[in-house]
Amino acid sequence: MFVTIINDCADSNEQGRQCTRASLLFPGVNVTFMGVHNYSELEAAGNLVDVLDATMGTHGVVMVNSAPRHGAGKKWPNGTPFGFFYYKKTLVVSTVAGMTLSLVKKMGIMNELFVTDLPTVIDHFVALGKFPKEDRDRVVLTQFRSYEYMPLVAKWLMSGEEVPHEKMELSEVPDVGKCIWYVDSFGNCKTTILPEEIGFESGKVLQTKVGELTCYNRLKDVPDGAKGMTIGSSGYKQKRFCEVTVQGQRAATVLSLAPGTALFD
Repeated sequence: MFVTIINDCADSNEQGRQCTRASLLFPGVNVTFMGVHNYSELEAAGNLVDVLDATMGTHGVVMVNSAPRHGAGKKWPNGTPFGFFYYKKTLVVSTVAGMTLSLVKKMGIMNELFVTDLPTVIDHFVALGKFPKEDRDRVVLTQFRSYEYMPLVAKWLMSGEEVPHEKMELSEVPDVGKCIWYVDSFGNCKTTILPEEIGFESGKVLQTKVGELTCYNRLKDVPDGAKGMTIGSSGYKQKRFCEVTVQGQRAATVLSLAPGTALFD
C-alpha cells in the first residue's frame, strides 16, 4: 500500500505535519509528498494524473488539495468541499472545485465522483462514537482542512466506514483548455494537450499564442536552440501530454510560460 499527498500547503512545516499525520493514520505505509506552487489547480491536476499512472491502480490512497480561499474560493463557508472517487484499488480524496479534477476527467480515469460536507461527516462520526466530541469544532473550523479533515476521510473510507456523501455530476467538473500545467526543473513545460488534439506530426509547424513551435517526436530530436513541441513522459497509459521545449535553454523563461498559460484558442 502507498499514500501520496499532492498539496498546495507545501512549506516545510505544512509538509512535515501532513506526512506525520498520514504516517500515524496509515502505520507502516510509505508516504510521498508532492508540493503544488502558488495555489495551482492545474499543477495539482497534472500531478494527480501522473501519480495514478505511476501506481497503476494498486491498493493505496492519493490525497489532493488545491483550495485557495480568495476569488472563487469565497463561494463556500470554509473553502472548496472535499470529494472522493476510486481508480481500480486506489482511493482519491480531493478538493472538487476549480481545475483540480479536470485532467482525470479528460483522461477518462474518473467515472464517478462523490462530494462530502465537512461538518456533516464529522458530526456523523461523533454520533457513532468514532471521533471525539471535544475535537469537533477544531476540525470543522480549521483553516488547515487537508491536515485535520482530508486524512480522516481517507482513513475512514479505507477502513470500510460509510462516509456521508452526495454524488457530484462529472459535468460540474470544468473542462481544461490547451495550456501549460507544469514547468519542470529544466524549464520544459508540460501541457494539457494530447498529440491528436493538435494533429501532432513530426516536422509540422504549429502556430501558437507564443509563436511557432515545430513538432518533434523526442526531446533529443530538437536542434540546439530550437523551439519545439514534443511528446513528453507525463500522462496516463498510452495518452501522453505534449511538452514545450527550447533545446538547451529554459522554455519557460524564453517563451514566458507558466502554469495556466494558454497556447491555443
